[in-house]
Amino acid sequence: MPFESPWQQQPQHHVRNPGVADDIDYEIKGQELQFLEIELDPGESAVAEAGALVWKDASITMTTVFGDGSGGADGGFMGKLLGAGKRLITGESLFTTVFTHQGSGKARVAFASPTPGAILPIKLDEIGGSLICQKDSFLAAAKGVSIGVHFQRRVMTGLFGGEGFVMQKLDGDGWVFVQMGGTVVERELKAGEELHVDTGCLAALTPSVDFDLITAGGVKSVLFGGEGLFFARLRGPGKVWIQSLPFSRLAGRMLAAAGSRGGQNRGEGSVLGGFGDLIGGRD
Repeated sequence: MPFESPWQQQPQHHVRNPGVADDIDYEIKGQELQFLEIELDPGESAVAEAGALVWKDASITMTTVFGDGSGGADGGFMGKLLGAGKRLITGESLFTTVFTHQGSGKARVAFASPTPGAILPIKLDEIGGSLICQKDSFLAAAKGVSIGVHFQRRVMTGLFGGEGFVMQKLDGDGWVFVQMGGTVVERELKAGEELHVDTGCLAALTPSVDFDLITAGGVKSVLFGGEGLFFARLRGPGKVWIQSLPFSRLAGRMLAAAGSRGGQNRGEGSVLGGFGDLIGGRD
């Protein structure tokens, strides 16, 4: 007897409206190592980053598309080429994967982030229709959401802002799911209110927030404070999302722990230190 998905119900008819994202349901499971389950009605679709799939119900088909899949068949070749070019600029793959429920009732598909941290769900029409976020943060979205680019207009911000001149910009009215490192804090800034954030910890912001840089302090603070040359200065109104553990910081600690010997030092924590390496025959 064939296995039936526990979410299957009576068939429903889905009609796609141009320019409107599919109204999907979702559930985020886990704490520090989260994964995302999206529930689809018949005909509904979700778009995900290549390689993010964990599992799916058999009635959900998987199609690789050129660009972000938001334009559909009406976008034309040039529209798809433009969408793919935007993804290439942000360091993403030229292709995304569209998951469409072709059966009856309800079905689910699950995605996971490749790094430890949190998956943040955001309904774009509740924040003005746009979200600016760090590169590589996009995980999945309802079909109809556009994945584009945002260019930093200030030279200093582009050079030293932690994310370079190019960030991701997500536009539309549906759900998007972005991956962030560690624990995520949301702050809503009033008009004129300022917040200073480590440049690597700035994960996302709404377009209404003014993003600039300020020096981290005096000469001693810059040289010996360990916080770098600049802070990100965020001025409201708008929302910002801050991550506690940027992947670059985690990767840096892992490389430092591995050491110059490719991780062969097994004497960590030993009171003998380097002398123990000589005794152990490691040069």
